[in-house]
Amino acid sequence: MKKVKIAGVPEHFNLPWHMAIADGAFEDRGIDLSWTDIPEGTGRMSQMLADGETDLAIILTEGIVKSISEGNSTKIVQEYIASPLLWGIHVAYKSPYGTLADLKGTKAAISRKGSGSHLMAFVNAHNQGWNTENLKFEIIHNLDGAVAALSQGQADYFMWERFTTKPLVDAKVFRRLDDCPTPWPCFVLAATDDFISNNSSLLGHILEVINTYTMEFKKIPSIDRTIANRYGQDVTDVRRWLSLTTWGQQQLSSQSLKDVQERLVSLELLSQIRKDDRFLYP
Repeated sequence: MKKVKIAGVPEHFNLPWHMAIADGAFEDRGIDLSWTDIPEGTGRMSQMLADGETDLAIILTEGIVKSISEGNSTKIVQEYIASPLLWGIHVAYKSPYGTLADLKGTKAAISRKGSGSHLMAFVNAHNQGWNTENLKFEIIHNLDGAVAALSQGQADYFMWERFTTKPLVDAKVFRRLDDCPTPWPCFVLAATDDFISNNSSLLGHILEVINTYTMEFKKIPSIDRTIANRYGQDVTDVRRWLSLTTWGQQQLSSQSLKDVQERLVSLELLSQIRKDDRFLYP
């Protein structure tokens, strides 16, 4: 058995991986795939890839593009979620802020620098016409940290995947003021250059397995209730999420990569646009 380490956020997007592991689908190919939940998100996983702590990661597109551009020896292997991510913009339930415009000049909670919550705060600010140089941040590491920071006034707003945070909105911990969708496919599968160079055939088997599961995922009987029960969500919200979500089985397109890089350069989060082969596994 070949041992392979993979990391991802503990969210409903990644259920196909857990199902494939539970079914022994990777073991049937001689692969001992070990999954690690990373509640801190993309910034932490980018560092894990750079440090060789994981071989693979299901990671936000904009975050890994920024990390690779800055020298992370990692490649995007393919899209994982081909649809945009809906980033909910949240404040504490009892916060005085009532509209998105009220958040201008306030402090955003982020899991860490280089994370999706960090980068999307810039995207949102740009969309609103705010000066991104004036953005202020409080590092909170994970969702629990965001609850504490917003409740205690250490930060004013927090951007996180809308359906993951919906139970906190229902419980009147957060209020959601608006959504900020990513203008590109939101999640990709990334692998370290070392893993790719030594395991190209193995990587092909991993892709065959997970692509089979994601292509059939929405057709699984009662999958909406399975997700709702496993992740503590309302089944109506899960059905809405399923209707908006598309899994990808192809490599990220050159156009999508260009869109991400151009936006990050325009926000002065990257210094230049680089060639596709810097980022994409052939």
